[in-house]
Amino acid sequence: MSELPPLTTTTAWRALGDHYTRMHETHLRDLFARDAQRGTRFTAEGAGLYLDYSKNRVTDETITLLLKLAEEAGLRGKVDAMFRGDKINITENRAVLHTALRAPRNAVIKVDGENVVPQVHAVLDKMAAFCQRVRTGEWKGHSGKRIRNVVNIGIGGSDLGPVMAYEALRHYTMREMTFRFVSNVDGIDFVEATHDLDPHETLFIISSKTFTTLETMTNAQSARDWLLQGLGGDSKAVAKHFVAVSTNAKKVAEFGIDTANMFEFWDWVGGRYSMDSAIGLSTMLAVGPDGFREMLSGFHQMDEHFRTAPFAKNLPVLMGLLALWYADFFKAETIAVLPYEQYLKRFPAYLQQLTMESNGKHVTLSGKQVDYATGAIFWGEPGTNGQHSFYQLIHQGTRLIPCDFIAFSHALTPLGRHHDMLIANVLAQAEALAFGKTADEVRKEGTPDWLVPHRVFQGNRPSNMIFADRLTPAILGALVALYEHSVFVQGAIWNIDSFDQWGVELGKALAQKIIPELEAPAEPVLSHDSSTSNLIRRYRAARK
Repeated sequence: MSELPPLTTTTAWRALGDHYTRMHETHLRDLFARDAQRGTRFTAEGAGLYLDYSKNRVTDETITLLLKLAEEAGLRGKVDAMFRGDKINITENRAVLHTALRAPRNAVIKVDGENVVPQVHAVLDKMAAFCQRVRTGEWKGHSGKRIRNVVNIGIGGSDLGPVMAYEALRHYTMREMTFRFVSNVDGIDFVEATHDLDPHETLFIISSKTFTTLETMTNAQSARDWLLQGLGGDSKAVAKHFVAVSTNAKKVAEFGIDTANMFEFWDWVGGRYSMDSAIGLSTMLAVGPDGFREMLSGFHQMDEHFRTAPFAKNLPVLMGLLALWYADFFKAETIAVLPYEQYLKRFPAYLQQLTMESNGKHVTLSGKQVDYATGAIFWGEPGTNGQHSFYQLIHQGTRLIPCDFIAFSHALTPLGRHHDMLIANVLAQAEALAFGKTADEVRKEGTPDWLVPHRVFQGNRPSNMIFADRLTPAILGALVALYEHSVFVQGAIWNIDSFDQWGVELGKALAQKIIPELEAPAEPVLSHDSSTSNLIRRYRAARK
């Protein structure tokens, strides 16, 4: 691997620093006043999505310099390497090929010399056949009743993607079936998900690549106990009410699941990139095989846009560069994702893992400490709820918070004037953030002088507007892929590994040590710091 020069020493980075010094106080009001075409020029579209980035604190020169930075960081070559199947996840020596999960049947994508596309479609076909059996009632539970309830048990990427996709595509789901999702090892999660379900009609999907994930297998064992208690204790019932998404056939069989009902995925798919693999089995059960393949088509359309579109008109590239611009030059620490679509209520939570687990890194690919910010904090809520809570801080607070607004021309559930009011609000919020309200404008409204400062909106708060016709499975796929590739762009320029997640390991390892200390019948010898040891003793005393 050839070592790139330190990012902050590159010509483009230094030029961006000088450019920021000259223009960072320039107001969006002035940028729009100077260019009557700004609102149409600073736009791009692809895969059914329209991006208006005109309300960002950028000029043509900014975009030129950001594109130059991408060039100097070798972005083009890194994009090609990912799509080619090179092992760009260097700390785990793995390819990064979530794009292969949505490639057409005739594509050729090789890992270690083997075309993986036939494997992908074999699993998709197996999933489709299984889902059809369940959805038509051909698959029966142990007592002969059809399956009406599906409970997905996973954590991280094995939960966040499926639950987000279910909520996003609920309009298209089979309403005669109930879908629940369990991830937290807190027993409340499992109890509340199953309290009103009939075990005779319930199917559990256990999603764990190794079938050893602590939280998932703890919940899976509780599900097994719950089922057998409800079905008279016959262990043969497990095979009719459990399926697995895993690669560990031995562990799956030991649990009692028929390995014919085990759906595979691969180590070149990271958990947070896996919702379109077998991890999406619950999604396919909900929307059907055709709906799932439509979602895959949307993913693939965005993949191709990212792979082939010129960077100056490339949605993931532009969004990635803008995120970097704010993180590293404006020192913005967060990005708010604000979908004006209730079905996308779990989308910001999904993005939290995708973005922060990917780019929450403090060393470069070669292990050197970075001297620039990486990975913003992502958060958000659907509109218009957020307008009545945290928008106050975005509008008039002291922190710069770039926003991504997401909206659709058509409602999936038209109801009177609701959608026009919804869209009016998202457009108004973006306009208000950009242009604000001056002291003179406030005074002209008859506001007394003492109150004027309180009613001034500084504006100059940047935002993207992502627009689509309506939320379909294909558009959901394109939207997720947009953010996947935007994350990649940022990581590629920062020269970090966006595809490992060692940061989740330490706490898990320590928990494995603490569990027996909490459960030991005799007082354990503790070797933790004084705070942790004291808390363990306090917990044990309370439990007695």
